[in-house]
Amino acid sequence: KQAEKAVHQKKEQSKTKCRKARRRHINLVAEFNRRQRKNIWLETHIWHAKRFHMVKKWGYCLGNSPTEKSYRACYRAMTKHCLLQDLSYYCCLELTGKENELLKQLARICSIDTGLTFEEACCLSGRFEGSLNLYRADHYPEDMLGPVTFLWKPRDGSENRQLWIWVHPALKQDILRELKAIFQCSEPEEIYIPEPVATSIQEEKRMDVVLTLGKKRKKEDKEGEKAVPVKKIIGDGTRDPFQSYSWISQTTGIVISDKTMEILRYRLIGPLSHSVLTETLKAASLQTV
Repeated sequence: KQAEKAVHQKKEQSKTKCRKARRRHINLVAEFNRRQRKNIWLETHIWHAKRFHMVKKWGYCLGNSPTEKSYRACYRAMTKHCLLQDLSYYCCLELTGKENELLKQLARICSIDTGLTFEEACCLSGRFEGSLNLYRADHYPEDMLGPVTFLWKPRDGSENRQLWIWVHPALKQDILRELKAIFQCSEPEEIYIPEPVATSIQEEKRMDVVLTLGKKRKKEDKEGEKAVPVKKIIGDGTRDPFQSYSWISQTTGIVISDKTMEILRYRLIGPLSHSVLTETLKAASLQTV
């Protein structure tokens, strides 16, 4: 009986025993696309997963605490050098439309008594980022929704402006619902279908076929660039993949778009942050036609 029990409990042998085969680029990318389907990964997830204890919050998989004693190193970087934090899990809501119409309706969900508003001159020009607390429309000082940060796109000569509002994922649904209410935005007819999910499933099936046929995966890569999978960030943790991601107002023409996980956000802390940005980012030359 013990021998029969051992036979039934024997695990199936892995299809890829060789570590060299597992570490090939095509297999690493396919594994990345497969594993981040349940809990959304940030683009820095693999770096954090090797050094941090990961937790599942707000639909994302985030680094919570380091696995080794790196507190002194982080403190040293914050005080003397530069420390980078990945805040891409913050949700970005984009408002597009006429400037006067945007300011008119946004004034209903904030108050000048609390400090800065969307109409502040330094923020309205697009030079600086602002922060404020949002409330339900015409309910100040009651029914506070939560703190947000915002940034206007600099003027390009037209009356239409773009405004990006970053909110915490726990507050996104309430703030998005309030914005759609004050701007009277309705969902468009087209529904978003997550193509990356289908693509990654097709890639897995193709890889299974290659394994069953006994071909080498390296030869499969040489069939063309289209055969190599691309690393994809599938949707975000705060929205159902089959829900709409853009809403438009039929009366004012204001468009609200959900840009979560499309616009990445990083925070640099430390006295050398500006030097790091200067060395990292290079200004592009303007080309006039």
